[in-house]
Amino acid sequence: MGTMQFWLHFDNKKESLQLPVNPEQISVSGSHSYEDVHVTQLGEYTVIGNRTLKSYSFSSFFPRDYHPGYCEYDEIPRPWETVALIERWMHSGKTMRLTVTGTPINDEVTLRSFNYREQAGSPGDVYFDMEFKQYVHVEFRKINEESKESAAGGQQGTTVSNVKKRPNPKEKLSSYEVQNGDTLWKISQKTLGRGDRWQEIYQANLLLIGKNPLRLRPGWKLVIP
Repeated sequence: MGTMQFWLHFDNKKESLQLPVNPEQISVSGSHSYEDVHVTQLGEYTVIGNRTLKSYSFSSFFPRDYHPGYCEYDEIPRPWETVALIERWMHSGKTMRLTVTGTPINDEVTLRSFNYREQAGSPGDVYFDMEFKQYVHVEFRKINEESKESAAGGQQGTTVSNVKKRPNPKEKLSSYEVQNGDTLWKISQKTLGRGDRWQEIYQANLLLIGKNPLRLRPGWKLVIP
């Protein structure tokens, strides 16, 4: 058995699978997000955003029979049962953990693509390609909107009741409804006072907006951090 091992864990390691044959290579891709913004009288400039999530991809096969020359351990799983196991994990709606020992790769991921096939000359072996993407949990703050009423007491015998607290325009908004023509830059300018803080709003609403920060729909309720 080699020093490098490829592991897939599911449901907090209640189920785990070590790939019986190590991939010849693993491809890791990542980038950084940028947005070119044109501002009247200032021209065009670039807003540097956050780094994007990494993607991992590799190919290997599930052998029908053990072979000491390339198998990582003796009691290898049955190929088609292993395919069914991975598909169940992929369609469960839950994340996995990809770990490659001897490397920094130890990430919670989603399985984006799983293709498999049998090839001529290798009966019973199942060859596959996998593509994963890092997963980051996004927590939303619970917003309790309560109308607060206060009573103001004056001179004896004089009482003013049911006086609602006036909104303070300097208070930070906790939510915002997207309007036609809005961009994250404009919304950040309106709610946070600075357009270059749009990434904070994007990260707080990542599950709603998706991977394209330019994709906004009127009527969406955005959380303002």
